[in-house]
Amino acid sequence: MTTPRSALVVDDERDIRELLVLTLGRMGLRVDTAADLSSARAQLAQGSYDLCLTDMRLPDGSGQDLIEHIAQRYPDTPVAMITAFGNVEAAVQALKAGAFDFVTKPVDLSVLRRLVQHALDLNEQRRSATPASNRLIGDSPRMQQLRQTIGRVARSQAPVYISGESGVGKELVARLIHEQGSRAAGTFVPVNCGAIPSELMESELFGHKKGSFTGAHADKEGLFQAANGGTLFLDEVAELPLHMQVKLLRVIQEKCVRPVGAPAELPVDVRILSATHKNLARLVEEGKFRQDLYYRINVIELAVPPLRQRREDIPVISAAILKRLAGEQADALPALSEEAEAALAAYPFPGNVRELENVLERAVALCEGQRIEVADLYLPQVDSLIGHEADAPLRTIAPPSPTAFGPDGTPLPDAIEQMERETIQKALEANRYNKTKTAAALGITFRALRYKLKKLGME
Repeated sequence: MTTPRSALVVDDERDIRELLVLTLGRMGLRVDTAADLSSARAQLAQGSYDLCLTDMRLPDGSGQDLIEHIAQRYPDTPVAMITAFGNVEAAVQALKAGAFDFVTKPVDLSVLRRLVQHALDLNEQRRSATPASNRLIGDSPRMQQLRQTIGRVARSQAPVYISGESGVGKELVARLIHEQGSRAAGTFVPVNCGAIPSELMESELFGHKKGSFTGAHADKEGLFQAANGGTLFLDEVAELPLHMQVKLLRVIQEKCVRPVGAPAELPVDVRILSATHKNLARLVEEGKFRQDLYYRINVIELAVPPLRQRREDIPVISAAILKRLAGEQADALPALSEEAEAALAAYPFPGNVRELENVLERAVALCEGQRIEVADLYLPQVDSLIGHEADAPLRTIAPPSPTAFGPDGTPLPDAIEQMERETIQKALEANRYNKTKTAAALGITFRALRYKLKKLGME
């Protein structure tokens, strides 16, 4: 016989305690109650609980005090704050102190049941957790700290703002937070806010009703509804226009969306994670991002370090990338020479892990033997030292100047790409699309031809 899961309800109002006991009891929980802070501390000392619900105001202290007490002494017990309606500041402070989530008075029982279920799911997830963060490669102190922080914030329902330069892996961090939290069974929906036209953004995020505007031929579910029960990741959130920032703020506070053309709002149960490579605090100072929204999405800030601040991780990341490429190509791929490894470690990688991936993919395709040498990497700072092979056929030596143009006025990069495409196409036709013969005719390796076909969209 399994032991029933338990909850502690802390509230000085008898009616609220009875309502919560009845509701949680119907969900199969054993419920203990306390009317003040001291009684709650005594109850916690006597036994463990799967969940604690506490009112914000208590006769001998505050719910905030209890949250901090639980976070320090019973970190595996999720605790949620019951706040007065509209008291957003108290809710934010509770989340910062370590609260799992919050619910407002008068208590909506359907919202309460979802909150309780998430807390119970979180405990189950913790018991059966697998080390999902092993995809976040690196053993440097910064990465170890990042993995620990991800584990902590995954236990909460608080909005998380993930900051970091382009290419550091912000979406991977968001996915790990989702997978290690109580919403792992739900959907993870990533949204690039900079890729949605401003006039379509409201419809994309919140959905629309048939006939609500020209072209709305049927009802459409928005991304918030698609992420219901799961996580919505707003990447490049700094690109949201101001009118959408207002609407997003309301959704976060009220947990409801109104599809375009709909007469009423719909409840949504979504955890919001956001990210951008821009400095949001500076945008707030410049009036380009709402301060109130900034504080709501930035309850917890998680900074992802750039690659140059953890250079000791470059060898192990490089090995993982080469292993992945080997799996994709079903090939024995070349290995990095010691000199190439040293060159990678010395390079600052302004494009971070994404740039490292591109450098290695290009090197694998264009190197001649089974070893990747420094010359195969084409790193800008290294190129100036080693020079280039001017007569290497079809090899991309270095990116041309953006102000350079071909003879017909076409930007030089486009002109070179078009020449390569035409040359490869003619060689393919001449060799009846036999790629091995085509590569030999062009004087390049089969691997290099395959890379070129992929890059030029000719696969």
